[in-house]
Amino acid sequence: MTPRTATPPRHIAAPAPDRRRAWLIMAMIVAFMVINFADKSVLGLAAVPIMEELDLSNSTYGLISSSFYFLFSVSGLLVGFLSTRISSRVLLFAMTVVWAVAQLPVLVVATVPTLMAGRILLGAAEGPAASMSMHALYKWFPPERRALPSALQIGGAALGTLIAAPLVTWLIDDFGWRSAYAVLAVVSACWALLWWRVGHDGPYDHKHTAVGSSGLRLPYRRILLTGTVLGSIASAFGAAWALSLSHAWLPAYLRTQMDMSAAASATAISVMSGFGLVLLLAVSPFVDALKSRGVSSRWSSGAAQSIAVSVAGCAMAAFPFVDASGPRLVLIALAFGGTAIAIPLHYMTTAEVVPPAQRGAVFGIVAGLGTLPGLVAPFLTGHLIDAADTPAVGYTTAFLVAGAVMLTAGAFALAAIRPERDARRLGLDTRPQV
Repeated sequence: MTPRTATPPRHIAAPAPDRRRAWLIMAMIVAFMVINFADKSVLGLAAVPIMEELDLSNSTYGLISSSFYFLFSVSGLLVGFLSTRISSRVLLFAMTVVWAVAQLPVLVVATVPTLMAGRILLGAAEGPAASMSMHALYKWFPPERRALPSALQIGGAALGTLIAAPLVTWLIDDFGWRSAYAVLAVVSACWALLWWRVGHDGPYDHKHTAVGSSGLRLPYRRILLTGTVLGSIASAFGAAWALSLSHAWLPAYLRTQMDMSAAASATAISVMSGFGLVLLLAVSPFVDALKSRGVSSRWSSGAAQSIAVSVAGCAMAAFPFVDASGPRLVLIALAFGGTAIAIPLHYMTTAEVVPPAQRGAVFGIVAGLGTLPGLVAPFLTGHLIDAADTPAVGYTTAFLVAGAVMLTAGAFALAAIRPERDARRLGLDTRPQV
């Protein structure tokens, strides 16, 4: 059947939103993202004791870290399409149950195969997490009120690292690294049970806001080939390169190259995550203020994410050449925390050129393609460290590569993201082109 593209669907009024329930869902999704990023961080925070206990090379550890992303993008794509048929309540519940199960293999026997098996399973369940939780959140808030919820949802990621760094490090130091895996399994299971009780789809689901069960639909090829979607994927790609390095190698870098103790490195990582959280909370009123003054989405949300990735890329390339610890830590915070701005904004720009009925699927595609660096960056970094004359030289090369990727991605996003133009071309917006 030929997709309907000419006439937008006839809209009916959405049911009156329950604001208290909306903010309860918001709180649950923030907690979901906190757990999500704590799960991601645990291997990196335990990297030094795990490598010492299992006698792992940097390349082997990098391979284990990259294994998290073996199915990450594929699952993001598949679950994105499933979200058009399965409720967000069921999807998020299933994900967190698998998170809990994925932490268990290393509690039975700690070997390279079990570490990889657990990370592959965890990655498969976490691949759709950010996009599907954002999709679930958008069902509770209208388009004009999504900036703050979007920032808070991604803020849960920064908060997850901020909380996880000291807590998981304390568990590792006092009770062994396996204890961190056990605690995270219990926390994931508890969240799943609570979500099953309170998590329901909201009134801004496309099924409630358009006549018919699906509303307007467009060929996915047309949507995905818009400059806005391609630029949003580029923005996500650059941010994901930094994010995957921060989870896999930043704790080890701080301990081995900057001679920090486990507690000091955990504190530094928490401060950097706090910096990212502040940026996230600041970007929402900033974007809203620009839009209230008539600034187009191209410049308010498109340029903001592009510039953030580019500036973080410059900091990434610069900090290995700074000797003083204070300035180097500032640049590291900017390199790994500055990309936080881009994450909610690439969902916002994408949402402007996608019919609501297809939003979950397209979010899954953007997340799946945008997070591909996780499959490459951690392993490549480990290989570069092992191949270099010294670990310091290997780290420097890896960070220069990361900086180049981020600068390229940011520049492309800046040129390509034009939501008003693309929405008009797709027939989603009849306002004059901006």
